[in-house]
Amino acid sequence: MHKKAVATALQYYLDHGVDTALLDEPVDRTVLAEKPAAPHIVPQSDKNPASSPRPEALEMPLGKSDARNETVKLAQSAANLEELRQVIAEYDGIAIKKTATNLVFSDGNDKAPIMIVGEAPGADEDRQGKSFVGVSGQLFDRILKCIDLERTEEDAAKAVYISNMLNWRPPGNRTPSPAEIEVSLPFIERHIQLAQPKVLIFCGGISAKSLLGSGDSISRLRNKWHDYLPQTPEYREGAKPIPSIATYHPSYLLSTPTQKKAVWADMLQLQDKRRELSLL
Repeated sequence: MHKKAVATALQYYLDHGVDTALLDEPVDRTVLAEKPAAPHIVPQSDKNPASSPRPEALEMPLGKSDARNETVKLAQSAANLEELRQVIAEYDGIAIKKTATNLVFSDGNDKAPIMIVGEAPGADEDRQGKSFVGVSGQLFDRILKCIDLERTEEDAAKAVYISNMLNWRPPGNRTPSPAEIEVSLPFIERHIQLAQPKVLIFCGGISAKSLLGSGDSISRLRNKWHDYLPQTPEYREGAKPIPSIATYHPSYLLSTPTQKKAVWADMLQLQDKRRELSLL
């Protein structure tokens, strides 16, 4: 009976994307750890001024980290999508790469005028190395098909190109951290530059807020058009705005099916924009 209960519990974790061990040994979280001793604080007058950290070293401003600067240089070195894929595959400066199975770079037709940017790969995407291939991706495929769009379509006018903010799956499908988004932003923005889409669709709050530089929720960002311009300063020179629309991530629709109506309204707006830009 005990073995059956353990097997059932493990299957439950697997079904919910918890398939990565973070430590070699189990940790009993029910045992209270001893309270650590308070650190010894050296009085300011006893400190050596030369060894004290500079004020700017105490708090690193967003966008000024060494890792972020490195990804900007690496991304800019890629002259095409294949080179960018290789650059990201070789980059070791993001910890989630160590727990992921595969690089998830893209899927669909890279010549398509419509590019979809999701948030981060899930378990199915991690296994297959493709974007939006799990249950939520299948739902989104059905939504797109209703407006005559398919990722497998050879005719670029009827195809879509798909990628994510992050190219590696966070352990247990957790939400990407601000540091992971900061490091990954130059990669996805270079991806957009090289793909040269005519229209962008941001699926989920993480991609919408990060790429639009907004603090608004996805519910406030959707249902209207935005002009996307790179958030990475090094990419802004000569950049032209790209019409962009934000919508709910299909994984959210699986748990909140009442919002399918809202996503359908967003797709109708996308259809109108395709007509306006003569993309139909």
